[in-house]
Amino acid sequence: MSAPHLPLSGITVVSLEQAVAAPYATRQLADLGARVIKVERPGGGDFARRYDTAVQGESSYFVWLNRSKESLTLDLKAPRGLEILHRLLDDADVFVQNLAPGAADRLGLGVEALGERWPRLIPCTISGYGTSGPWAGRKSYDLLVQCQTGLVSLTGTPDRTARVGVSVADIAAGMYAYSGILTALYTRATTGTAHPVEISLFEALAEWMGQPAYYTQYGGGQPPRLGTQHPTLAPYGAFTAADGREVLFSIQNEPEWAVLCAQFLGRPELTDDPRFATSSARVTHREEVNAVVAERCARSDAEEILKDLESIGIACAGVNDVAAFLDHPVLAARGRWRDVGIPGGATVRALLPPADLAGLPARMDPVPSVGEHTEAILTELGRTGEEIEALRADSVI
Repeated sequence: MSAPHLPLSGITVVSLEQAVAAPYATRQLADLGARVIKVERPGGGDFARRYDTAVQGESSYFVWLNRSKESLTLDLKAPRGLEILHRLLDDADVFVQNLAPGAADRLGLGVEALGERWPRLIPCTISGYGTSGPWAGRKSYDLLVQCQTGLVSLTGTPDRTARVGVSVADIAAGMYAYSGILTALYTRATTGTAHPVEISLFEALAEWMGQPAYYTQYGGGQPPRLGTQHPTLAPYGAFTAADGREVLFSIQNEPEWAVLCAQFLGRPELTDDPRFATSSARVTHREEVNAVVAERCARSDAEEILKDLESIGIACAGVNDVAAFLDHPVLAARGRWRDVGIPGGATVRALLPPADLAGLPARMDPVPSVGEHTEAILTELGRTGEEIEALRADSVI
């Protein structure tokens, strides 16, 4: 059930979701107190449950994306299963789906059909390339979209491209679905009209490609692939210290460059060197700038470099691995970790939602097992124990 005293208490979301994008959107709605009923396939459920077994036998993706939800198993190809879904939609505020292209329409769950039967329902469709246009029928996954938007061509080293290390297209789509649904809920509350929401992975990540798109269209070429270096600022990147660790720091403007030259590099004369006097000049002479900085960093251990840079007001950081991130002092000092239950009764650490709402507690309920709430939800809909057993015997649930 929805959590009391949270902003979306009383809002019910029914979601035919799988993988990452839609579950990420609905998990954030659940974080805010919405009741999210996750409809899964009988048997295996959401295929993301089997992406890996890293979290005490559970998928790291699934544990991340599905806390605070209720799991209901339904075979929607069976008339009785579809009937149960319709009954859920009678009382729902939001319907989210990221099924394969055309699947929702074949089930009679397209936007127009939903609007005719449930005019106050807010449908949210998440697709790969949109529901119209020449690629509407294509399946799409995160890395494919990273490739299609040109993101992969920007990521990596001069010699080799690389994917972004997280599912950035899925995350972008999930974020825009989340904000789109919140906007639609607000608009319905203020005007009485329920506006459908449509998000595509491609268009979500296309928005995030705005800066390199402008740079390429009007600058005569796309930004170069530079590893940790910044394409339009220098020095800005990771440098190797004497102990082999990497330290990243950023020079954003000329006063910072002057301070770096005088108080870290010990080369104040470089401030007025025409090769380095402006940001654009330093980018043009990046290899010479980086050689000077690298020589200086090679003479000190990482912790000493970080201490020196912090003392003169230069933004800097060690290049952490994931294990170091998990032990980050900021997360510990700000109390960002909570325990969350997972299937089987174990608990795992989970980060609080990043948006803190003063005076409102965070909702951090367990991750459901497949079909964990099926019987309770069907009972709530008025089904008897005998009817539920019959549905189970016929593999409808």
